[in-house]
Amino acid sequence: MANDLALETLYFDTAEGIRLHAKACGPARAPVLLFVHGFPEFWYTWRRQLAEFSADFRCVAIDLRGFNLSSQPLDVSAYKPHLLVADLRGVIQALGAPVFAVIAHDWGGAVAWSLAAQHPELMQNFVVLNAPHTILFAKALASDTGQQAAGAYMNVLRLPGSESLLAKDGHAWLRDLLGELSDEELQAYRGCWAHGLAGGCNYYRASPLHPDTPDAPGRMAAVSALLDPADFQVKVRTQVIWGTGDVALRPVLLEGLELHVSDLRVHRIEGAGHWVTRRNAVEVNRVIRRFLADTPGPT
Repeated sequence: MANDLALETLYFDTAEGIRLHAKACGPARAPVLLFVHGFPEFWYTWRRQLAEFSADFRCVAIDLRGFNLSSQPLDVSAYKPHLLVADLRGVIQALGAPVFAVIAHDWGGAVAWSLAAQHPELMQNFVVLNAPHTILFAKALASDTGQQAAGAYMNVLRLPGSESLLAKDGHAWLRDLLGELSDEELQAYRGCWAHGLAGGCNYYRASPLHPDTPDAPGRMAAVSALLDPADFQVKVRTQVIWGTGDVALRPVLLEGLELHVSDLRVHRIEGAGHWVTRRNAVEVNRVIRRFLADTPGPT
């Protein structure tokens, strides 16, 4: 897998004091695919996709700020959404905008949804896996009891010291979250987590999108009402891939997505969980390849 690839190490300076680590493979002059991971992962989650696509594309898989070998500022304010979007913008500009596709999962997808809405000129194609569109996520957290219950863990991760909970008993909570891992995978993830967990928790602390708490009932409805759908309208050609068995992000998050994405395809993997890049790699890769192959040529 990743050990069999000729991986290069890259760094991107995206802001003062922020350096993002990345792995790259594939022909230097080939169209670029940018892979963006989520919590609690790092570039390594994409190794099956790197192996699949590096013969035809220049593949770059980054570590988001706060994860693995990228900068990990401790201040929660360093993880505000606009700063995370700016990181991706800086990476793409360094790679030579536009990239052929941004392919993103979980928190990486959350950031990339905003990037696609605000800077469509930076990508020709967008692939997002089990990551909700901002408007639909806010709406569900405000009004859907199933998604509110599914997202209860977010409020746990927002608590002071939650990183210590994640590290307890040899990262037992994180190991349980990711499910079955090979010895190689577990060693790789433990190496990532050893670099620090506060950055990953800060994504949850900095985000306004999380279920209500008893001391702030109705907060999420107010947040949702303030969001202007026009600010999150995506016009980039988009492929959504969704494992319908995701216990944290329910299928309700797909309802009405076509109202916010003008050029949309949705592929559901029935019964699949959250970790589709790893557990459902063959199907994921097939869907991505078909989508990229159908990209319209220049007119």
